[in-house]
Amino acid sequence: MEEHPLVREVYPELVAELARLLEAEGERHLAIVAHDLRLVAECGCKDDCCQSIRTAEHPPGTPYGPGHRNVLLDPEEGMLILDVLDERIVYVEILFRAPMARRDAGG
Repeated sequence: MEEHPLVREVYPELVAELARLLEAEGERHLAIVAHDLRLVAECGCKDDCCQSIRTAEHPPGTPYGPGHRNVLLDPEEGMLILDVLDERIVYVEILFRAPMARRDAGG
């Protein structure tokens, strides 16, 4: 079974931005783990403003449950909202931003 690609290899600018913004929010642990996020799936909602990515397996449309929190970041462009479950980033909501260019052959 092939492993999901690292987000830093697909969207290196995004990971650098996440790490910087998380550090600024005092979320040092999450800033560190952001470097090892895997691109499990693209959102798939087909909304023009959305480029969100799933970074862990989770059935769509089901709640995360206990241990879940959102981390709202303050990027220069658009919105970045993280779903964090038990201190693990499981979803990166990326809204109202310029299209991200993939750096791998998977796009």
